[in-house]
Amino acid sequence: MDITKFVNDTEGLGVLGVRVTQGGKDTATWHLEPECRRNVYSAAKSFTSCAVGFAIQEGLLSLEEKLVDVFRDELPEEVSGNLEKATVRDLLTMCLGQEHASLMGDQRPLYREENWVRMSLAIPFVYEPGTQFVYNNVGPYLAGVLVQRRAGCNLVSYLTPRLFSHLGIRNPMWESDPLGNTFGAGGLFLTLSELHRFGLFYLQKGCWNGKQLLRESWIAESTRPQSDDSYGYLFWRGEYNSYRADGKYCQLSVVLPDRDAVVSVVAECRNGGGLMRALYDDVCAQL
Repeated sequence: MDITKFVNDTEGLGVLGVRVTQGGKDTATWHLEPECRRNVYSAAKSFTSCAVGFAIQEGLLSLEEKLVDVFRDELPEEVSGNLEKATVRDLLTMCLGQEHASLMGDQRPLYREENWVRMSLAIPFVYEPGTQFVYNNVGPYLAGVLVQRRAGCNLVSYLTPRLFSHLGIRNPMWESDPLGNTFGAGGLFLTLSELHRFGLFYLQKGCWNGKQLLRESWIAESTRPQSDDSYGYLFWRGEYNSYRADGKYCQLSVVLPDRDAVVSVVAECRNGGGLMRALYDDVCAQL
C-alpha cells in the first residue's frame, strides 16, 4: 500500500511513524525516526479495558458490581444517590456521572492527596451514571485499581503472562499513583510496533498465534458503541466501522474489522482532527 499521500498531507503535523497491516500482511511502514518507546497517553485506557476483560474471564470481578461495595473503605462521608447507583461498567464508558474531568495530565502533579481513590470518589456525582458522556480519567483509573486489588499485583505484572509476553512487549514502563497503583488511564510507554500488535490482537478477536487468550465476546462487547455512540469500553469508535486505542497527540491503533486491517500511528501532533481526517481519507479509504 502506498501511504505517500498521507505522509505528504500530514507534513508538519508531527507524525513520527505509521504501520499498516491488512489480511495478515504488513502493507506499509514509514518512520521519521527510529522506533523508541513513547508515552501513548490515553491509549493506555484500552489496555486497562483489556485487563478488565481478563479479570472478568477469570472471575475476579463483574461489571455489575457497585462502586460503593468494591471501594467501601474509601467512600466519602455522605454517599449520594448517584454514587450509590454507579457500577464497574460505568467506569469504562465515560458516563460515570461526574461533571468535569479529573486526574488529567496537568492536574496530577498538583494533587496533595495521596489516596487518589478516596479523592476520586469524593468528587460529586452530578449526573445519574450512564446518562452523560464526560471524558474523565477517574473511571479508567478506578477500573485499573480494582483489577490490581483483585489480582494482587500491578497492571504490568497482571498483563505480562496474559498479554504482553505473547505480543512481545517486555516489561513496559507505566505511570503509577502516589501509593504505587498503576495509573490505568494513561502513562504507558510503548513503541509503534508494540502498540500496533495490540491492535492486531483485537483485530484477531483475542487470538494470538492460534491461541484464544481473551474471549471473543469481550472483544466484541468492549469495542461496540455503549452509552455514547462514539465510545465503547475505553475504546473510541470512528469512521469505516473502526475502533481505536487513542492517546494524546495522536498515539493511535485503529482497528478496521470490515477491512481486516490495523493502522497505527505515533506522533507529536497538536492538530488531531487534521491528522485523523488524513488518516481516514488517505489510508483507511484505500484499504
